[in-house]
Amino acid sequence: MLGKVIGIDENIVKVKLEIEENAISELVNTHIVFESNDSLLVGEVVKIDEGIASILLVGEFFNNNFLAGSIKKPELSSKVRKINDNELDLLIGIDKTNPNNYLYLGKTHIYNEYPINIKYNDFFSGHFAIFGNTGSGKSCGVTRIIQNIFEKSNPIAYKANLFIFDVYGEYNTAFRDINIKYPNINSKIYTTNLNQYQDPIINIPFWLLGLDDIALLLDATNPIQLPIIQKALKLVQIFGRKEDELVLKHKNNIIAKALQQILYSGRTPSQIRDQILAVLSTYNTSELNTETKIVQPGYIRTLKQCLQIDSSGKINEMELVSDFIKQFIDDSLEYVVPTTPYAYGLKEFKEALDFALISEGILKSDSIYDQTNLLRVRLESLINGETSKYFSYDKYVSREEYIKELLTANNSQKCQIVDFNMNYVDDRLAKVIVKIYSKMLFDYATKLKYRATFPFHIIVEEAHRYIQNDLDTALLGYNIFDRIAKEGRKYGVILGLISQRPSELSETALSQCSNFLIFRMMHPKDLSYVEEMVPNITSEISKKLKTLQSGSCIGFGSSFKIPIVMKFDLPDPMPQSTNCDIVNNWFINIGKN
Repeated sequence: MLGKVIGIDENIVKVKLEIEENAISELVNTHIVFESNDSLLVGEVVKIDEGIASILLVGEFFNNNFLAGSIKKPELSSKVRKINDNELDLLIGIDKTNPNNYLYLGKTHIYNEYPINIKYNDFFSGHFAIFGNTGSGKSCGVTRIIQNIFEKSNPIAYKANLFIFDVYGEYNTAFRDINIKYPNINSKIYTTNLNQYQDPIINIPFWLLGLDDIALLLDATNPIQLPIIQKALKLVQIFGRKEDELVLKHKNNIIAKALQQILYSGRTPSQIRDQILAVLSTYNTSELNTETKIVQPGYIRTLKQCLQIDSSGKINEMELVSDFIKQFIDDSLEYVVPTTPYAYGLKEFKEALDFALISEGILKSDSIYDQTNLLRVRLESLINGETSKYFSYDKYVSREEYIKELLTANNSQKCQIVDFNMNYVDDRLAKVIVKIYSKMLFDYATKLKYRATFPFHIIVEEAHRYIQNDLDTALLGYNIFDRIAKEGRKYGVILGLISQRPSELSETALSQCSNFLIFRMMHPKDLSYVEEMVPNITSEISKKLKTLQSGSCIGFGSSFKIPIVMKFDLPDPMPQSTNCDIVNNWFINIGKN
């Protein structure tokens, strides 16, 4: 007997301890059993003050199982004792008849380094979050978890597909040579560093991008910009190919309609002339340009000459120009779009966007022109900048083929870990790239014949930079991370959110996480946010988070019967996440003269 129950306040049981003083301190954070005739209730010692223990009820043992939750209350006459070894196995142990179903995480110091294991299905079939301040051991913990997955020699996690978006490139060293340690397991590292040759550069075939992807890439903010992009995606299917008769007809049709709008705009003759010449200087074909000859009985003049203004300030040949332009207009062309896939890049898309701009009638309104022309300016900047290399590809591949290439290692074997080093691009472009890949994987998974048979795990380091309450929903009607958070589980697309600032994360994404590993956290705003957003977290757990040692965390969620403090083994090899060595970088020995 440890003592006697002297009071019960909601889920806290007060026990007057009747043991030696030197044994009292060892009880904090351990589990206590309240034994009576018909129940075995379990509680955790959260505080001891002047010989009185405050014990939080966490569940009960029933029919040789542990049931979480506190419905019953102990009797004042209950026997109060420490949990025994058999009960501890039920509380935090594994089913020894199926050990291969469990992943080893770490050890708990509370019970003499007792190993903490979790079921693979309970943890990896749902979204999870790993939080902690910088220096808390978060990156080492993530690395150790992934390394532990592949330490099983038989069976091995050969079909795993882990996509890691690595903000600082710190996981490169941890997984680069994983094949040496585990011969059947491979990793692949993509980089955003354009000035190195060790790793392949992130390279996304531009033709795999859809309307939503391009809107994000070009930083669209107004819904009126979306029809322009949609139109350009249709036109690029035509314009990107060789300029055959069909391509020429499409271009002529678009230019002619734009010129016709100008002719009928009601502007002054000089404005009409200047605007038509301005359009034709940018958008023209071999058949429709300023030097195109208009043949009339007895004379031949160019289109430019027919736009001349006479002494009375009029364009005398306005009707002639109008009739000439009409012959190029063909409304049936809207439905003649090639369906065979082919490769096109940024430059081909820019030409299509140029024609889409005038096709959608932006010349009618200065305000619409200003909004939509921003897309053209941003696309031009992307084409002329080094970042265009991230969206070039030297051969045609389908989305399925591209994903297969991502998951094929340099030795042509199956690749289980794909690490994207995002260290060399700014946050805006990094966010777009992460969203493009995430949407690509999600779209692929949703179209599989047999649902959730090819799972993807998208692990995002510094997730608060990318998975935010941003403007995507207002523009596109959804945010891809929120959609994956709500729907991804049933398709086998699972998010792993790793962050030191959970308060900046998308509330929707965080609310859908099933499991949490939380390392030391100090910021009051983050602690308060986690306490409000995360289910089943108590003020007692929140207090523990401030004092955790580096490398230790509290695990709770569907994989854990109770919240448990554990310490991870050090990864081997380590990620590049250590602090700067000030001593060796500052101090030097100066020889005596």
